[in-house]
Amino acid sequence: MSRRYRRRGRAGPALFAGARPLLLGLLLLLPVVLAGPAQAHFNLSTNIRVVHVQHLDEGLRVYLRLPAPYVLAWLVGEAQADGSVAPAPYTDNRQGPEQLLHVIDFEAFAADPEGLGRLVEQGHDFAAGGRRLAGRVEQVTLHRALEQPPFATLEEAMAAVGEGAGPEDGELPVGETVVDVVLRYAAEGSLGAYDLSSTLDPGLEGQDETANLILDHYPGETLVFRKQGLLAEPVAVRRSPLAAAWTFVYEGIRHILEGTDHVLFVLCMALGAATLSDILWRVTGFTVGHSLTLMLGILGYVPAAPWFVPAVESGIALSIIYAGGIAVLAGGGRGRFVLPVTTALGLLHGLGFSFVLNDILRGDSPHLWVSLLSFNLGVEVGQVAIVLVALPPLWWISRRWTKLGEGLRWAVALPCIALATFWTGERVRVLIDLL
Repeated sequence: MSRRYRRRGRAGPALFAGARPLLLGLLLLLPVVLAGPAQAHFNLSTNIRVVHVQHLDEGLRVYLRLPAPYVLAWLVGEAQADGSVAPAPYTDNRQGPEQLLHVIDFEAFAADPEGLGRLVEQGHDFAAGGRRLAGRVEQVTLHRALEQPPFATLEEAMAAVGEGAGPEDGELPVGETVVDVVLRYAAEGSLGAYDLSSTLDPGLEGQDETANLILDHYPGETLVFRKQGLLAEPVAVRRSPLAAAWTFVYEGIRHILEGTDHVLFVLCMALGAATLSDILWRVTGFTVGHSLTLMLGILGYVPAAPWFVPAVESGIALSIIYAGGIAVLAGGGRGRFVLPVTTALGLLHGLGFSFVLNDILRGDSPHLWVSLLSFNLGVEVGQVAIVLVALPPLWWISRRWTKLGEGLRWAVALPCIALATFWTGERVRVLIDLL
């Protein structure tokens, strides 16, 4: 490094020292600010909505599965002065030890199952040519959320709408119930294009992470569309494989940019890179690793035990601590991630990515490899975006003011390490409870 850079570097320590109180505050406040909110009393056992659309000579037949709270939670009555609450249709209230429980009223459901189906139909809009299609309820079935039959293919959906949960299966909380509905939409001829949206907004914890999978079964080909959220904005279903693949690319980008733990890991991994080739080796190893376990996770070649998810999440939190330590202790070219290390960490994060998809995609799902590759491409685009935003300013500052650049690396990495340490404690506690 030239003397000119060395002289300018002397300004760094003073500036960094002035920022130390702010950094200490960040270290203390980040875990509190970013910790998740408390769980709502109307709990969700699942937040997955799967829609199979079968094209007919005149219109559509739709097989739709969604959590029962999405349909019923917003219909619960207001709390009265005496603390009582009017139950939603097809439900009854039970006073639990700590809170009011909502359970399925099987007698009311048996008396009018189509009424529940109509609530589902009214909450979903299929539109073609700017006009909402009117749906007719053909069948409604209830299932216990963790015991529901598979719904990944059209054949499985057809079989699932047969016999479901009933009073002989014991009390069924609404939050542990999924509803399968068959709807028939009449139209003049077969519909090559339509828009799907939903007006259901139950106001539940986790509803914005709803995983929506739309499988459009046109004669001779099935296209798969993916979107996260409540479907307030319509999904445009078209006979375009590229349009279908793009929905998975978009969700891959969204997943990594909205997944704080993945963002912090990629950021810390990039912070210690001294050269472009260094960061390319790091990203390459990470990509190889997470691509492999993402596919293995979707194909079912990972443990299904309850402890596995918190174990992986604990490992991801520890990987952030490791990456942050490398960034501050071996930054500036004095140390590097080697390819086997980044590949191993990529294997770990790939399992985390697979948790987003393995409830809606299976080994026999239509267009499985297109969906997986598209989602993986989206993850890569998200990673590159993080690197392109974070590294150029840091490298520019480090070349002009060496000490300041080193101080900034510490300023970014230390809060990441602090937050990851907090996450590790939380996740390890959950893991211990499940072992």
